[in-house]
This record gives sequence, structure tokens and C-alpha cells, in this order.
Amino acid sequence: MSKRKGTSVSENPNKRSRSVNESENAADSDQEDPILSNVRLPLSDAGIVESITLKNFMCHSLLGPFTFGSNVNFVVGNNGSKCGKSAVLTALIVALGGNAQATNRGSSLRGFVKEGESSADVSITLRNKGRDAYKPEVYGSAIILDLRITREGLRTYKLRSKSGQLISTKKEELVSILDNFNIQVNNPVSVLTQEMSKYFLHSKGEGDKYKFFMKATQLEQMREDFIYIKTTKHLTEDKVEQHSECLKDLKRKYLEKEDRYRSLASLDEMHTKLEELQKQMAWALNKVDEAEKKYKQVQEQLERITQQVQELQPKCAELKTEAQKRNNLLNISQKTGAESKARAERIEQIQTELENLKHQISTLGQQIDQYHHAISRAKEEQGKMREQEVLQRSIEANRRNLQTMESSRSNRLRRFGEQMPALLNAIQEAHRRGQFKHRPRGPLGYLISLKDPELALAVEVCLKGQLLAFTCDNYEDEKVLQGLMARMFQGGRRPAIITSNFLSQVHDTRKKAVNHPNYPSVLQALEIEDPVVANCLIDQKGIESILLIKNRTEARRVMQSKSPPANCIHAFSKDGDQIFTNRSYAAEQTRANYLSGDVEEEIRYMSDLELENQKAQATRFQQQMRKLDDDVKQNEGLLRRAHQDQKTIKEDLSKTDQEVIKCKHHKKHYDEKRSAHLHSIQTLEGNLKSKEKEYEMSVAKAKEICLERVESRRSARTLDSEISRLKLKITSQKEQQGDREEIVRQYHEALESYKNMTQQMKNLNSFIKSLDSVMSHRLQAYAELRRFLSARCKYYFDSMLAQRGYSGSMIFDHKNETLSISVQPGQGNKADLSDMRSLSGGERSFSTVCFVLSLWAITEAPFRCLDEFDVYMDMVNRRISMDMMLKVAASQRYRQFIFLTPQNMSSLPESKIIRILRLKDPDRGQRNTQRGEDGDQ
Repeated sequence: MSKRKGTSVSENPNKRSRSVNESENAADSDQEDPILSNVRLPLSDAGIVESITLKNFMCHSLLGPFTFGSNVNFVVGNNGSKCGKSAVLTALIVALGGNAQATNRGSSLRGFVKEGESSADVSITLRNKGRDAYKPEVYGSAIILDLRITREGLRTYKLRSKSGQLISTKKEELVSILDNFNIQVNNPVSVLTQEMSKYFLHSKGEGDKYKFFMKATQLEQMREDFIYIKTTKHLTEDKVEQHSECLKDLKRKYLEKEDRYRSLASLDEMHTKLEELQKQMAWALNKVDEAEKKYKQVQEQLERITQQVQELQPKCAELKTEAQKRNNLLNISQKTGAESKARAERIEQIQTELENLKHQISTLGQQIDQYHHAISRAKEEQGKMREQEVLQRSIEANRRNLQTMESSRSNRLRRFGEQMPALLNAIQEAHRRGQFKHRPRGPLGYLISLKDPELALAVEVCLKGQLLAFTCDNYEDEKVLQGLMARMFQGGRRPAIITSNFLSQVHDTRKKAVNHPNYPSVLQALEIEDPVVANCLIDQKGIESILLIKNRTEARRVMQSKSPPANCIHAFSKDGDQIFTNRSYAAEQTRANYLSGDVEEEIRYMSDLELENQKAQATRFQQQMRKLDDDVKQNEGLLRRAHQDQKTIKEDLSKTDQEVIKCKHHKKHYDEKRSAHLHSIQTLEGNLKSKEKEYEMSVAKAKEICLERVESRRSARTLDSEISRLKLKITSQKEQQGDREEIVRQYHEALESYKNMTQQMKNLNSFIKSLDSVMSHRLQAYAELRRFLSARCKYYFDSMLAQRGYSGSMIFDHKNETLSISVQPGQGNKADLSDMRSLSGGERSFSTVCFVLSLWAITEAPFRCLDEFDVYMDMVNRRISMDMMLKVAASQRYRQFIFLTPQNMSSLPESKIIRILRLKDPDRGQRNTQRGEDGDQ
């Protein structure tokens, strides 16, 4: 039996619980029904069996699927006919984790596989609804449990969700599900098989009845757990006693190892002193100090010469730079000192050639200037032509708009295009001929008007292309309208078409519309007579959620505050600026083209605009002419300045030649001085490298022994004698004590063992102390629970017997583990009570049913199964027992009852909570069939 937590009256409020308030005495049992009086129905019915299907199980190829009702179910079939009545109960026990012995149908699972088949399958669907549902987000409203039993006796599970998806194949998941639903198939109160019922009816021992009571209430399981805990506690106490003796030995060994470990301290000190002496000896044997002094002297001398070179370097570099600059001006290459006369003659020749070249350059420059001037004039003329074309196109567009505005004096529709009147006439004619199911609406801007003319630009920028759009009710009308537009707008851009069902009422936008006390939405600012037009703009642009705020600053303050208006997606100012909660955009359009109310004002504006364009063109040409004159004057000034610069350069040429010669003499002097210093530096660097090598060799020898330098005033001979003496002392000490590493290892092992054993003893003593306290409390609670369940069982048993007019008593002897039940049929003196063994078979069966119902009242399970509970009852007792069980079932709609009986149950009352499954006797040589009936059919 799996150790699942049983549910008592008040232990777990989240499970199925009932508020039962009664006393142990049953004096008032005849006043009202004890089952119905104090029952509070919970809302959950999770864990009941919805359906079961058997395949190759026992002697049946296929049984089911059987669909069970949520309350009372009768599985009816003849005894001995192999109709499958007991097979259903057996499959239910095995599939829900029960063992083969609990079914009384076999000793091994392999016996349930049909002869000649390799495996048997059972599929059960458990309801998974309500507050007690198990992982509803994973399994859904039902858990499908598929069991397969192989011929070898192996059992495998597959747990699926409501949709059939495989969730798990682990037995642990099934145990968690059974624990969550509190399903106990091995509990005789949850599932009372035929064999268990017969055994209970024929049982004459009071100890057997007591065992039955203890097993049904799970008190037996609790007692076994207490015995196991008590045994574990005794074993732990014995282990503690054994460890106490071991702890004394470990402590003694630890103290011995600690004494030897401490004796190693003096030996460590001698080793440390020896290492220090060896380091001093290593640095004392090498002449490192002398090498360092020589190295410092050479380094200082090198630094002095380097400093002198650095002082001369800037002046030498300056003279070299100046000479190079003069040479670049003359474009004369450097020559040796022997060619100085030839260089002077060459300078005069170059100067003459320079004058000729300058004259040629001047002539070529003038020609180039002429060419540049001609090119720039051509480009300017070309630019003027392009600008003139742009202005001309702008003027033509303004003239067309002006003509449109003038024609709209008599017809406002022309503002939306010259073809619009003809298109609307064509639409009207097509509608008259029946080509449209519903007449299209458009253009949408023509069908709306403004309440405030100042908001014309804002609304026009908001709606944009929707002002010229049309709307149709269906796609057939859209195709007809596209054909009309193709004829009217040949080669031009057509208006957009929006297809949406026409409604006779405007959408209800109260929930999602913006409602500001000071500023209207676009929907509120428009007058729209046609609901179709209003719905189209609401669907396409969401005009109910867009605010219109005239002032741009105020619009930003309202929209970009910490709490912008609810349901507002953005807003527009009267200048057409679009403002969001985190950004804003300026409008490219400056005037309203379609929604402005004053046509004459628009015409005047367009006329003034054309005049301004012409004036602007004339002004631009004048500015270009002035600019050309300024450029000519500027170029003449530049030319004069160039001639003056040319004259100045000629005067500087002679001065530069003299300075170059002087600089060359200075450069030669400093180059010779620099070469002497560099030679001295190279010599000193060679000496320095040799000294560095000597120094590095000395230091390397010392570092082989000690990486860091150690100062010592003693000589090498004194250090050597002291090292020898210390080595002898260390050798003698090691011979006396033994291996150092072995002593340290033994000490740490002894210390670790002693600490571990001490901690284990501490933990075990604490565990025993806690276990004593817990067990004392648990045993007290166990005794109180046993007393309480016994009293409730007596109360319900007396109440059940009283419904038949019987009287009885139930005496629990918990010390001797006996349960004595006495029943007196009919009204009589309690002194005349007799044991159940003296009753007839029907009376004994009725008393058994009363006992089972009383156990039902004090235990919890999602479903109850009884197999042939009425087998030994006469008609009267069967009827009374049936009424009692149906009354209990009616009062517990959240619990499922499955009764297996050979009776036909034709006398049952009609009720929606009763379902009858009738199993037909199988035809010989054919597969078994079955039929289910609802109780209300």
C-alpha cells in the first residue's frame, strides 16, 4: 500500500471537506437525516471516473468505452455470464496503481492478459476540473491514463492531456495525481470488491472488523508509520552508543598526533634559519657591489654626453630646416663645396628662365581666366533657365488651382477634381440602372463639414488622402466603381476606394473615444449626416481618438504631460502640426485646399500667390546680375594683388640666396661637432654593454639560490661554518622524529576524524531529541483522531440503522484491537441486542451496508465502488439499502458512486443523476458488446 496522506475532517481545508458538527451521542438522530443535515457541498468534483475502455483484458477482446455519470452509476450484468462486470472493477483497481492481490482475481498481472494476446490495455479518463484540479494548465479538463500490461507481467503508463498529448510516462507522476485526488483503490471503503464483501459478511471475528475500520480510515497506515519511526529511533540510539566508544579512542589518538606535530615547530625554525644563511652566502660569494659601482660610473658619463648632444640637436635641426626651406624656394639641388662657382652661374641662368616662365604663366593665366569666365557664364545661363522652368511650372500649377477655385464658385465639388462632378453623375446613373447594390459614398471630404472653420487645415492634414476617397459596401460595387474611375481618370491618379459594410447607425465609440472637457475630437468637430461616412472615417483614421487643439504650445502641454488624455493617440494644432506623447511633427501644408469655407478668399490668395511668384522671379534675376558684377570687381582686385606679390618675390630672391650660403657654413660646423659626440657615445655604449654582461652573470649566479638580494655584514667563511653546524643539528633531529610529511598527514587525518565523529554525535543526539518531541505530539494527535473517528462512526451507524427501525451498538476496544457490533431488528430493548452472527443473511447484509455508509461518512474519496453489495439481501432490505445509498449520493453530488449488481434495477426512480450501464451476455464465438443507458431515458 502506497503511503499517501489520508484526509481527515479538519487536516486539509483545500481538499474535499465537509463541515460536520455533531456530538458523540446520537440521542437526536431521529429528528432529521444525519447525512443531509450538516453537509456543505464543495465546488470541486475532480478525480471522478469519466470513462473506461478495456482491450484484451482478462477474457474480453474489447469492452467499452463506458461513460460514467458524475454521481450514481449502476453496472448491471448477469453473474457467471462473463459479461465483463467484474472486469471493469478489476481494470479500475489495476490501472490506478492497485496490486493484483487486491482484485482477488489473480496473483500476478500477467494473468489479466487475454489468452493468445501479447498485452492488455486499459484506458481511464479522470475529470480534472474545479479547485482540486491537478496541473490544469498542462492536462486541461481531463487526464487520460493509458495502462499496458505485457505477457511478462510488466506494467507501463502513459499520462495524456485532454487533447491526447503525451505528458508523462513516470509512475511518480501517477502517484502525484492519485495523492492530489485522494484516490485509494486498496482502501475497502473506496473500492469494496465482491470477495472482500463476502469475507466481511462472513467474518465472525471482532478483530477483523476492527482491522477493516483501521484500514478504511487509514489509521492502520499511520500506526505502521509510527512503528517504523520507533524502530528507526532505537537503531539510532544504538548507533550513538557505539559512536561514543569510538569517539573516546579517536580523541586519544588525536592528542598523541598533536604532541608529535607540535614537536616539529623547532625543526621548522632551523630549516628557516638555514635557508636564510644560504641566501646570504650566495650574494656574499659574488662581487656584485663592485660591478654595480662600475656600472653606475659608466652610466653617469653616458648621461652627460647624451645631454650635450640633446642641447645641440635643436639648433642643428633648426639650421637644417631653414636651409631646406631656402632651397625649396629656389628649386636648386644641394651640391658639394667644390661646385660653388658653377652653382652661382646656374642661379643666374635659372633666374632668367624664371622670368620667361613667369611671363608665359601670366599669358596662360589670362587665357585660362577667359575660359573659366565663359564656362561660368554658360553655367549661370543654364541655371537661370532651370530656375525659370521651375518657376514656370509652379505658376502653371497655381493657375490650374486658381481655375479650379473659380469653377468651384458655382460647384464646390470641383475643388476635389475636375472629373468629380462627371464621376458622381456616372455613379448616380449606374445606381439608377441597378449596377450597385448600395450607392457608393464619396468623395468623403465633400460629405463632411466643419463646425469651426479655423480647424480646416488641422482636419485636412489629419484625414489626408481620405478626403478624396470613396467607400463601397461590397467588392462587387467596388469593381463597378473602379470601371467608372478608369473612364473618368484616364492616365491620371484615381481616388482610393474603401470597402466596408454599410451600417445605418454610427459606431458606439463611447468606450474608446477621447473625451476632453476643453478640446474636441475630430469626430466632434465634424458635421457628418451620413452614418456610412462617419463609420468609414472612424474605422480608417480613428477620428474619435484624435484631439484638435488650436494652440501648438497648449497641444504639447496637454499631450506630453505626465497624464495625457485617456484614449488619445495624438493631436493636431490648427496649423496642422501633429503632436504625440513623446514627439511632434510640423505640417508641410500651409493652407486648406478642400475644407476651407471662403472660396473668394482662396481665389484672392491664389491670385496674390501668382503675382508674388512673378515678382520673386524678377528680383532673383536682378540679384544674379549684381552678383556677377561683384565677382568681376573681386577678380580684378585679385589680379592686382597677384602682380604686387610677384614683384615682392623677386626682391626676396637675392636676399634668400645669401642667407642660404650662410646657413650652409653653420650646418657644416655643427655636423662635425655632432659626429664627434656620436663617436664618443658609441665607445661608451660598448663599454657599458660589457659591464652589463658581467653584472648579469654575477646576479644570475646569486639568483639561482635566492631571487631577492640579501644584505649581510659577515664574510663568506663565517656563513659557511654556521651553515655546516646547522645542517648537522637538523640531521640529528630528523633521525629522532621520523618522516615530517607522514607526521603532518597523520595529525590532520586524526583531527578531521575527531571533528567528523563529534559532529555526527551532535547531529544524532539532536535528531533523537527532535524525534521524541515529534512522536509524542503525533501519538497524542493519533489517539485523539482515532477517538474522534470512532465516535463519528458510532453516530452514523446508529443513524443508518434507525432508518430501518433497527437499533444497535458499536463498541471499540482500541487496547485489544476489537470492534463489537450488535444489532436488534425492529424496535426493542437495547438489552436484547445480539451479535450480527445471529442475524439472517439479508439483515446481516443490511447491517453491513449501514457500517459501510458510516465509514463513507468519515472518509474522503472522489468515487466509491461496491461490487454486489446486495447479494444476500431480500427485496425489503435491498430496497431500503438502495434508498439509503441513493440519499447519500444525492447529498454528495460532488462524489461519484459505482455499484456493480446482477439485479436489473428496473425499480429505480427516474433521476438525472443516475446512469445505468447494462452489459449484455456475450454471444458464444463473438466479441462482447455492451450498452449504456442514462437513468433519465
